Amino acid sequence: MNAPERAWSDIPARRWDGQAIDCAACPHSTLHAAGGCEPGHACLQDAYARRIDRFLRRHPGLANGSLGHPYFEVRAIAARHADVFHLPALMADPDETVRLQAASRLPQRLLGRLRDDPQREVRIRVAQRLAEAELPTLMHDPDYEVRATVARRLPGALLPLMMGDADLQVRRIVAERVTMPALWRLAEDPAPEVRRIAAERLPAALLEPLARDEDWLVRHTAAGRAVGELLQRLLLDAEPLVRERAAERLQELEDRRHG
Repeated sequence: MNAPERAWSDIPARRWDGQAIDCAACPHSTLHAAGGCEPGHACLQDAYARRIDRFLRRHPGLANGSLGHPYFEVRAIAARHADVFHLPALMADPDETVRLQAASRLPQRLLGRLRDDPQREVRIRVAQRLAEAELPTLMHDPDYEVRATVARRLPGALLPLMMGDADLQVRRIVAERVTMPALWRLAEDPAPEVRRIAAERLPAALLEPLARDEDWLVRHTAAGRAVGELLQRLLLDAEPLVRERAAERLQELEDRRHG
């Protein structure tokens, strides 16, 4: 028995409602008689999700009939194995774990109905799977992680619409993906973290405003990519580390020229 098996066995076998497991009273008692399930290992009555999952992996044909089970773990695990045609009924399930599982498998024509789910985890899953054409409907979700997921997947042409997002994490994702000419606007972002990304990605000829940035780390980033007069100016920057990086950049260019 490997370590995970031992861990499962260490958890006492109890029915999902706290009562003792009674195989004789189970509607699947014939499976037990045939060795198709085992209390404490693979059991639909158990409160432990891993044992429920073991049971339904062995008997996926019973998943459809388990979607109405009173225990949310059974419904959630059954949703992984049930026919997709039975999943719409779970969209209004009272438990978010069940709705999350439904959102993982629902067809696109129904998935969008969960975009206003009260639980962020469900909406994040929707954002991970929703067709690109539908993603703009989640750009203004109240949860930053939903919007961040959208920013990772949104078609490039629409990314500028999220450049003004209130959350720094979202804007950083946008900054890492957006292209010119929208990328140029990020040089004026209020967060230095975003401006540093702009300094990493903007064409060298457009680094002028970032070489004058109030944040020395932004200037340091610009110094690592500057050329010509801009690089000469950064060699005289007030911050020693910026001057040092500018000198390194100058040497890199010299080595490249003579290499």
